[in-house]
Amino acid sequence: MTSPHTESLVVEPDHLQGEPPAMTHSEVLRALSGILLGMFVSVLAMSVVSSSLPKIITDLEGNQSAFTWVVTATLLTSTISTPIWGKLADLANRKTLIQIALIISVLSAAAAGFAQDTGQLITFRAFQGIGAGGLQALSAVLIADIISPRQRGRYMGLMGSIMGIGMVGGPILGGFLTDAISWRWNFFVGLPFAVASIIVLQMTLKLPKRPRGSVRIDLIGATLISVGIATLLLWITFAGTEFDWLSWQTAVMVGGSLLILAIAVLVELRVKNPLIPMYLFKNRTLVLAVIGSVAVGVAMFGSSVFLSQYMQLSRGKTPTESGLYTIPMVVGLFLSSTIGGQLISKTGRYKPYMVTGGVLLTGGLLLLSTLDYHTSFVLVSIYLFVLGAGVGLLMQNMVLATQNTLHIKDSGSGTSTVTFFRSLGGALGVSALGAVLGHSVKTSLQDGVAEIAPQLAKQGIDPSALASGGGTLPDLASLPHILVEVVEKAYADGIADIFLAAVPLALVALLCVSLIKEVPLGHRSGIDQLKDLETAGN
Repeated sequence: MTSPHTESLVVEPDHLQGEPPAMTHSEVLRALSGILLGMFVSVLAMSVVSSSLPKIITDLEGNQSAFTWVVTATLLTSTISTPIWGKLADLANRKTLIQIALIISVLSAAAAGFAQDTGQLITFRAFQGIGAGGLQALSAVLIADIISPRQRGRYMGLMGSIMGIGMVGGPILGGFLTDAISWRWNFFVGLPFAVASIIVLQMTLKLPKRPRGSVRIDLIGATLISVGIATLLLWITFAGTEFDWLSWQTAVMVGGSLLILAIAVLVELRVKNPLIPMYLFKNRTLVLAVIGSVAVGVAMFGSSVFLSQYMQLSRGKTPTESGLYTIPMVVGLFLSSTIGGQLISKTGRYKPYMVTGGVLLTGGLLLLSTLDYHTSFVLVSIYLFVLGAGVGLLMQNMVLATQNTLHIKDSGSGTSTVTFFRSLGGALGVSALGAVLGHSVKTSLQDGVAEIAPQLAKQGIDPSALASGGGTLPDLASLPHILVEVVEKAYADGIADIFLAAVPLALVALLCVSLIKEVPLGHRSGIDQLKDLETAGN
């Protein structure tokens, strides 16, 4: 029997190679419809608030730290819960699990719509992340169940369309609701889609019974990983503002976090049902995909989070306009994932497209690092298109490359591990970049105010009206005109700096995909492989 530790695990008997999948194209589309609708709910829930966050945080009198944590809390719980959902997917009914994830995601989003302060908003967004983690992990696992790796590219266009509609439509819809009614409707809009997804999944998704196993989750490992990661995120958030980067608090938090994570690894090596099976890391493709996914997470989540601040605080755009200006990035993602997916299915090769994605990701971040508060929107659109094209060629193909080398019994854990590190990269990246932005903006505002101090004194303007650092985000409409340009320049320079800070990570991702050993894509879906296991067992 083939060891689950080897690199090329999806090996087909000669007489099966090239045979059509067990499910017909129409059957696959019906089964896929519910999965894609669930994916749409997840993308919409995450993207709908991106263009409205500056307005939301201003209304709730939050600061830059709160702005960052509204996003980070969702990413943190999504990250931590992803391997748990993946482990459950290997042990329990996957259709039931994705329906539960939908319910958690949407009910918590609705609760966030009633938040009265940033603390409540962050709490409900954290619960929303638990459901989002399930939707991300389970969607990828279920798609692997019903579509073989070689044929998956045929459906990339459909998957890319759904993600594109959610990512483009979310910010635009969120901005429109904020401008026309209230930002609170951002959190209610996903409810009907979630209900529809649950019903469609129940009617269309038919999966064979999986071998029964004891559903035991490694709670100790999950707790240790959660505490270790959360401590790191808290350190990144508060270092430089609440205490110095080089201080006893830093030593305690960083040292404690690393110690806890080291203990978590030891626990995972010894428990019977580890949350993240350590033997998976003997798979070279998975390790490289994990490292590369961290960079993709930073680019994907960081750009969407901080671009809204650039558009609204540096360019004076409304939430609706802010959403519209993200369209080029999503068009780039959609086109690259669609065309790339079709070519991958036709040729059976995926590495060249991943390397191209790494080059585009690096180039896009470099271009965005040149932004200022007067940059032509034509240029901004080109830069965003390049970045989106890079993410589109990397994001799903890293999962595809990993799934293609995993034994069917490890598909849930392996897929969720890659998703876990992508979300972890996003959480750590958003938190770290938010800290960099906060420090940069604070310094720029202080320098800017100092330069125009005589003019402020002549006009009798108190510069304390200008929020900085730990203060609330500035409301440009309420600021004296002389201070508006100071704010616009500070946020443009700060956001350009964080894109430049992300470039080294993109280079690491490019190196990782260059080192991946390309394994021929298999023709057997997860359902086919399960049937083979059942036959062998009999």
